[in-house]
Order: sequence, then C-alpha cells, then structure tokens
Amino acid sequence: MSRVFRKTLRGSGPPGGHPDFFAAEAAGLRWLADAGAPVAKVLAVSEDAIELEKLDTTRPDPEAALAFGGALARMHDAGAPRFGSPPTGFDGQLFIGRRPLSSVEYDSWGEFYARERVEPYLRPARDAGNLTAADSDAVRAACELIASGAFDDDEPAARIHGDLWNGNVLWTPSGVVLIDPAAHGGHRETDLAMLALFGCSLLDEIVVGYQKTHPLVPGWEDRVELHQLHPLAVHAAGHGPGYGTALSRAARAVLGAHA
Repeated sequence: MSRVFRKTLRGSGPPGGHPDFFAAEAAGLRWLADAGAPVAKVLAVSEDAIELEKLDTTRPDPEAALAFGGALARMHDAGAPRFGSPPTGFDGQLFIGRRPLSSVEYDSWGEFYARERVEPYLRPARDAGNLTAADSDAVRAACELIASGAFDDDEPAARIHGDLWNGNVLWTPSGVVLIDPAAHGGHRETDLAMLALFGCSLLDEIVVGYQKTHPLVPGWEDRVELHQLHPLAVHAAGHGPGYGTALSRAARAVLGAHA
C-alpha cells in the first residue's frame, strides 16, 4: 500500500481556492507520466485536495542526474499539439504556483511566449510595486521582439513541466522525481532555463544526460535569459522587487543580443 502525501487548499491553493487547482496539477502529472517522465504518482484528487505517493528523499547523485537529463529530453520529445496546449483531456484553468496560467494555443512560439507567458504578469508586478515603469517598458519591448518571431526556430512544441525550479526536483533513492508541474506545450529550453535560474543541483550532469538523448540547438546557452523571462515575470508579480530588477535585466539582455 502506498504511503500518502496529502495537499489541501489551506496553504496550498490560490486565495479563495479554485475548483480546478488540484485537477490541473493531477492532469499535468499524468500527462508527463504518459511521456515516461519520473513524476509523483497521483493517488486521488478532488476540488479540495490531491493525494500523491509519499516519497523518501536522498542526496543528489551524478548517475541519477544523468538519468534525469535523458528522461527530461524524452519527456520533451513526447510533444504537444501546439504552443500553449494544456494536458490532453484537460480543459480547465491551469496554474503556475498560485497564479493562473493561460492555455491559449499558438503555432508560433515567440508570439505565445510573449503574449501568454510574460505579458500577463507585468501589470500585477507593477501594481505590487515590484516593477518600475522604465523596467516594464524594457520588458514590453523585449516581448514585442520575441512576438515578432525573432527567436523562433524549427523546434516543435515540447511537452514541458513548466515550473521546473529545483524545489520541484526531488532526489529519491530510485532517482529524480518531479512534482508540482505547470505542464503545457512550450519550448524545451524553458525547462532547462528554469533549472538554471534557481540553482538545481548537478545541473551540468543533467545537461550532459539531456544532450546524449536529444542534443540542444547550438547557441542554447545564449538563450537562457530569454527563457527565464517567464519565471521571472511570475515571481515579479508577487515575490518582491528583486525579481522585477532581475526581469528587466534579462529583458535588456534579450534586446542587446538582437541589437
């Protein structure tokens, strides 16, 4: 019998709760699991709670990191219908952390990313006092550049975790297990950029494992700040002015890279 980890709306859901909050998490976990990803097993879900298999944790291990990199690449390769697509069969509200996440679909990655993953969080960041007018202008300028297709490539929509910071990467005795996705169709470099943003353990080994399975497009290291705009915008909306500063710095780097 599986041990159970139970999360409830108290302390876990958005203010006031939302009937889709845990359903979205469960749908994301199942969609990633369908791609062979190492994710926490969903035991039960309702509007008020989600029950997952409880996991033991251990220290990060190089072999586990290499294996995780390969599994991450295979998960991405499972794909999604379009950029912004929600998990198959789920038509409710998506979330990233406690904030709503759009599931509007696009054929162009740049237009999707700018309009649905960065711009929606700028007004909340301004209203919270975490983003200055000048910095907001810089981010919006970067979004216009991105939406124009300046960074689009031939990469198809990948099946991404969408909130892949180090806190959602659990090192267990049987390897890495992922939790708390904001799963959708996106660009595979976005997951890797978020791992880098928040300092995932053994990231170099993870990347080696990834590259062995599906090599990244040359120059991907130069696009890390581009793909960090989304998580930085989400954090700027509610986690302090330091994230607003980091967001504007990344936006200016994107603009500078295309000058």
